[in-house]
Amino acid sequence: MGCLMSTPEDSGGSRRIPANIGEVSVYVPGLRIPKPVEFSQQLGNHLSRNLVERLSALRTRIVIMAGQEAPTITRTKRKSATQHGGSTLADLQHALDDYLPMLLGLVRDGTQLKQKVSFVWINQEDEAEETVMSNAWYEVLSVLHLMAMLSLSQANLLLLPRTSADVHQAKLSEDNRRASIDVFLKAAGYLDCAIHHVLPEFPAEIRSQLPVDLAEGVLQALCLQSLGLAADVQLGLAIDSAKATLAVKRRLACEMVKYWQQAHDNLLNLPLTNGWAEKHRLYVNWKYAEAKAAAYYYHGMILDEGNTEKSHGMAVAALQAADEYLKESKSLSEAFNATPPLSRNPPLWGTAKFLSDKVPKDTSSKVRINRDLYSQEKLTETAPQLPDFALALKPDDYELPEVDKCWNNNLANGGK
Repeated sequence: MGCLMSTPEDSGGSRRIPANIGEVSVYVPGLRIPKPVEFSQQLGNHLSRNLVERLSALRTRIVIMAGQEAPTITRTKRKSATQHGGSTLADLQHALDDYLPMLLGLVRDGTQLKQKVSFVWINQEDEAEETVMSNAWYEVLSVLHLMAMLSLSQANLLLLPRTSADVHQAKLSEDNRRASIDVFLKAAGYLDCAIHHVLPEFPAEIRSQLPVDLAEGVLQALCLQSLGLAADVQLGLAIDSAKATLAVKRRLACEMVKYWQQAHDNLLNLPLTNGWAEKHRLYVNWKYAEAKAAAYYYHGMILDEGNTEKSHGMAVAALQAADEYLKESKSLSEAFNATPPLSRNPPLWGTAKFLSDKVPKDTSSKVRINRDLYSQEKLTETAPQLPDFALALKPDDYELPEVDKCWNNNLANGGK
C-alpha cells in the first residue's frame, strides 16, 4: 500500500513562506515542492539504465525549477522571459507535461513498481513540513496539483491590471480576461482528474493520511473556486456589455454563489490552520460574500422592475442584503490581506469595481424612493430567496496522458 511519513513543521525542513506576496487577484495557496529522489537506488534492479536516467533527469529538472521559483512564483509581479525563452510558469508546466507520461509507467496495469520509490514533497497547507510516500500515485496526484496551481498563478498574472499614474485608471484588457477563463477551466480540469481518476487509486487508510493540501475537500474547493472565478470574469464582461440583460447578469451572479458556497462547504471540516491554509479559507469566504452581494443586487434590480408593492418591498430587502454582503466581503478582504503571507488588493476591476460603485448608491436610492411610496412596515422584509440556476461551467475534460513509449522498449528483464 505504500508507507506514509510526515515531518513535523518544527523539524527544520525546507518550507519557505514569503512575508509578502504582493497584489492578489487569484489566490494560490503556495506551491508544493518536490524533493530529490534516488531512482537509481530504488529502481536500478528493475529498469534499464536508460529508463532510470530519463526518469531521474525529468524529475530533477522539476525539483530544481520548483525549488528556485516557488518562493517567488506566488508573487504577483509579472514574470520576465527566462534565459531559455518563455515564462517561468510555462517552462515549469512544460517540464511537468514531459515528466507525467514517464511517471505513469510506474502505475500502469500489471506493474510491480508502484511502491518501489519513496516520493517526498514539501507541503504548504498541512501542518506537517513534508510528506514521504512509497506510492507512485502520490507522485501523480502531487504533479496534477502542481499543474493546477501553476495555472492559477498564470490566471493571477493575467488579471492584474496594468496601472498608470492614476491608479483609478488601471487597465485590464478584455483579451486577458477572456484568456483567464480558459486557464481557470484548465486548472479545474487538472483537479477534476485528480479527484475522480487518481484519488480512487489510494486505499482508504492511505487516502485519509494524505496531507491536507491533497485532501479531497481541498481539491474540490480549488476546482470549484476555479469555476467560480471564471464565472466572476464572465460577469465582469457582461457588466461591460451593453447587450447583456439584467437577467443574464443575475444568472451569472447566482451561479457564482453556488460555486463559492460549495467551495466553502468543502473546506468547513478540514484542519486549515497554518498561514497559507487560513488565508485560503478567508479567500473563499471573501469571494463567497462578494458573490452573494452581486446576486442579491441583480435580483433586487429585477424585482424593482415589478409594479406591485410586494415586489418593491422584496427589491429593497434584496438590495439591503447586497449592501450587507458587500460590507462583509470588504471586511473579509482586509482579514485575508492581513493574514501571513501579507498581500494587497490590486486596483478594483470587473464585478468588484461595479459592486463597490453601485451597490451603496442604488441601495440608498431605492430605499429612499420606496420609503416615500410605502410605509416602513411594508418595506420591512427578509431578503428573498435567490433563484436556483443550473451551473453552466464545467472543468476541462483533462485525461492522464498515455504512458511514454520508451517503457515498451527499455524495461529490464526484471521489470513489469
